[in-house]
Amino acid sequence: MEPVLFNSYAFWLFFALVWVIYRMLPHRGQNLMLLGASYFFYACWDWRFLPLILTTTLVNYFTAIGMEKSDDPKRHKWLMAASAVVSLGLLGYFKYFGFFAESAAELLTWLGFNADIKMLNIILPVGISFYTFQTMSYTIDVYRGQIKATKSITDFALYVAYFPQLVAGPIERSSSLMPQITNSRKDRPRGDFSEGLYLVMLGLFLKVVVGDNLGFIADGIFAAEEGELTGTEALVGVYCFAFQIYGDFAGYSSIARGVSKWLGIDLMTNFRMPYLARNPSDFWQRWHISLSSWLRDYLYIPLGGNRGSKLMVYRNLMITMLLGGLWHGAGWTFLIWGGLHGAILCIYRMLGDRVKLPKLWGRIVATLFFFHLVCLTWLFFRADSLAQAWEMLTLVFTHQEMTPLANYGLRMILFFCLPLMIYEIWLDKAHTLRRLETVRWGWRAAAYCYFVFMLIVFPPPVFGQFIYFQF
Repeated sequence: MEPVLFNSYAFWLFFALVWVIYRMLPHRGQNLMLLGASYFFYACWDWRFLPLILTTTLVNYFTAIGMEKSDDPKRHKWLMAASAVVSLGLLGYFKYFGFFAESAAELLTWLGFNADIKMLNIILPVGISFYTFQTMSYTIDVYRGQIKATKSITDFALYVAYFPQLVAGPIERSSSLMPQITNSRKDRPRGDFSEGLYLVMLGLFLKVVVGDNLGFIADGIFAAEEGELTGTEALVGVYCFAFQIYGDFAGYSSIARGVSKWLGIDLMTNFRMPYLARNPSDFWQRWHISLSSWLRDYLYIPLGGNRGSKLMVYRNLMITMLLGGLWHGAGWTFLIWGGLHGAILCIYRMLGDRVKLPKLWGRIVATLFFFHLVCLTWLFFRADSLAQAWEMLTLVFTHQEMTPLANYGLRMILFFCLPLMIYEIWLDKAHTLRRLETVRWGWRAAAYCYFVFMLIVFPPPVFGQFIYFQF
């Protein structure tokens, strides 16, 4: 079977069928039907990984039930530890075994040993990082006594496998999503359809128009052979990737929220105008919010958070961001990406309020400066190797030359991204993502017409998969 992508006709045919049947069923029937649809959706990627998600589901379900039935704190710890070992063990084997084995072989060779480690051809299950963290958050919350374990295995299985956010998030907390699964969704407030339509239209625009069009340029630049690029072209490639990954991932999250609205389920906001951030703390409250809040609540705070000496706080920040980088992928480039973000967090924390600029221009300068820091980290995130990242970084500072490719890339960035950034500034000034819904219908209609016009008139040369499926 072929994967069912949000930006494909197959998905919308699939969703239309699900929605029609869903509307005719009672609450329990809706949950069973959504669970079956979610497993079918996942099986379209690779049916062989269904036992994997079922194993994760069963282990965490029975672990939570076991903790609920026992008053023994030691038993709780053993159950929690066993659940974490299984969940992280599966994630580690499928995602990181090859990376660590290869790194160990390279280290032994460098030390002078004859390392001939047989590498297994392990296929990475789509979305494994997302549903592993989601199930772990549920079990940890039960262990902490923050929520009660659900008695229905069907409801819990749907919480784990709910198809709109299964393969690329957002990573939902059980305290938010589980009540929406266990309780009836009939008495919903009005506006679900219109808000869902807006989110779907915006998501398709971000993914197809912004992400895929600029991704085509970024992919071409990053695929160039050594010596073929100028520094300006390398810089344009980084800019294009910065907006590609934003349009791609924010687009997915927006579509997931939109189709969930049509099913009567609210998913959390995962992006909030991230490129308008002026510092790293602000950025991580705007970018991939479900992951950054997960790392904060289940890693950074348990490590000690802001408590203790400055050195301990810096240590906690670095550990959190290094593991956040490793979460994204098994490679040194992802570790460097996480380490750079950790270092940026530490440096900004050290500086505090020492650097002050005039109010309006200060905000502009701080935003542009931090955007370029983020682009620096994106270079390592996107590069195929550390060598490529270093070569492109060197070119940026040593070989600037405006070429036809660089000129074309810059014009495409302005054409596709300038209206988006103006719109996001307008939203940010009102401190709400729903400002468009409060204006006159004519302005809303104009925005929708713009989305449709761009989707029809400026389709990308290649329709790409969503980047975060690989994580």
